Amino acid sequence: MLIRTNVTNIGDPFVVSVGESYYMYATCFDAEGFRVWKSDDMQQWKNLGVCLDLRDSWTELDYWAPEVIHHNGKYVMHFTARRKSDHSLRIGVAVSDSPEGPFVDAHNGPMFDLGYAAIDGHVFIDDDGQPYLYFSKDCSENYITPTLRVSQMCVCKLSDDLLNIVSDPVTLFGPSESYDFVIFGDQAWNEGPYVLKKDDSYYMTYSANCYHTRDYCICLAKAAQPMGPFTKVGPIMTCGAEGEDFSGPGHNAFFRDRDGKLKMTFHIHTYENEPSPNRKACICDAQLRDGTIKFAI
Repeated sequence: MLIRTNVTNIGDPFVVSVGESYYMYATCFDAEGFRVWKSDDMQQWKNLGVCLDLRDSWTELDYWAPEVIHHNGKYVMHFTARRKSDHSLRIGVAVSDSPEGPFVDAHNGPMFDLGYAAIDGHVFIDDDGQPYLYFSKDCSENYITPTLRVSQMCVCKLSDDLLNIVSDPVTLFGPSESYDFVIFGDQAWNEGPYVLKKDDSYYMTYSANCYHTRDYCICLAKAAQPMGPFTKVGPIMTCGAEGEDFSGPGHNAFFRDRDGKLKMTFHIHTYENEPSPNRKACICDAQLRDGTIKFAI
């Protein structure tokens, strides 16, 4: 069953299950930092306010794609923000003792600086305990021709505390197929990575195309190793999927409910006939089987 939550005017939702409660974080347009919502049923969510206050920090605007992981007794948030010194997008990291915050910036600056815009940090911890950070080299600064900018998926190893990268990034892939290489203006996107593992295979979902068009969609790639190479499988959720009337499904993340059942959260356009940055958080059942990811919506 598809849950269309009451959380709107957001993007890139991410849900953490803690005890009997659920916490949601998302791209925010009305806060200098990030808000957190709480729910007991995954349908109605209460806005608890700002959990990471980035006023008077290194950032300005564009507070995107927060992800929170409970690790070594701490809640660690990786997030995207624009650096005020040069207006370039960077990934930051903050830590809290509670899923409700307050989160404290761990570096008082970007988590790393590789000389280019980076967004959508996602942490995956393998069975051997090694953590990885997947992210998108953002198309805002990544020209592959004088007239075309694209985003590209990257991965690097993380320190045990998840606060620092400890290897050079590997570029995995960028837009290349008819379904994920739709040029809008002079840009094309592959972004919003999330990795699951099953039976020694690594499944990466990612979003493609422009987020404020109906064609924004969720795609799948697979690999035998966490640092690739990844092979693209194809789109797994598009507008009109399973007869739904939603527009622009994308930037998904997975979590397990209090019963251990796999769920997926993602956003759709709040107004299906008027695609815009105003998006609504949704939740549905998910299954990883038959070499792909299937949904019940």
